[in-house]
Amino acid sequence: MPELNFEKSLERLHKIVDLLEQGNIDIEKSLEYYEEGIKLIKICSSKLKKIENKITLLSKTENEKQIK
Repeated sequence: MPELNFEKSLERLHKIVDLLEQGNIDIEKSLEYYEEGIKLIKICSSKLKKIENKITLLSKTENEKQIK
């Protein structure tokens, strides 16, 4: 799977959820979608964590500037 940005990953994850909720696909294909979904969740979580860390760092830096 090529590197996807957060938005594309989330969009694909929503499509997979929709497909799985329809319930009209065979069990093997369901498992493939499930596995892909897990990978996409990890991508999204990782990207969110990086953004959260950057925001924390920026906030801390800004707070330190205000104190001085």
